[in-house]
Amino acid sequence: MKLCCFRDKGYETCADCPEWESCDIVQEWYKKCYQYGKCRQSIEFIRKEGYEEFLKRADNWKNHYGKLD
Repeated sequence: MKLCCFRDKGYETCADCPEWESCDIVQEWYKKCYQYGKCRQSIEFIRKEGYEEFLKRADNWKNHYGKLD
């Protein structure tokens, strides 16, 4: 989550931002390494399935990312 989402725009996370797909800050960040790419998958999942379903699946993760299927 980037500061512009909750500080400037009042969103909970980047998943709520309608500009997410065109945001240069976030899209460049996702390219940096594998784990950031996994964060992108989480955002995409949240946008499609919602926070409640995401939290159910993420409840047993050992790291900040894990399997969503």
